[in-house]
Amino acid sequence: MMHRSLIVSLLAVLSLAAPACSKDAGEAAKPEPAAAQSAKQDGAHAPSTVKPGSHEDWCGEHAVPESQCTRCNPELVPAFKATGDWCPEHGLPESQCLKCNPGLKIVRPPKGS
Repeated sequence: MMHRSLIVSLLAVLSLAAPACSKDAGEAAKPEPAAAQSAKQDGAHAPSTVKPGSHEDWCGEHAVPESQCTRCNPELVPAFKATGDWCPEHGLPESQCLKCNPGLKIVRPPKGS
């Protein structure tokens, strides 16, 4: 139980400092084109200001919480590796690896959470 609390705490701290999905740091400083803003509004990616674990904290591109999406936020990888939650074969947290865990269900929290 303490192990899970540590993961949640680390991810919450890292998500506050992590920009929402961007390909490189230079893109984060540039204004987004209208199409990219529209994709975010349609739920593809959560803004960095949402509460981790909420309905709004969702990466529509990868179907995981945005605050835990290592594909969009690679700076989260060390926290997952440090807690032993890493699948080196697929480059994802084991807790998100559907190839290793085909029965895994990652469910978006309901609205209002």
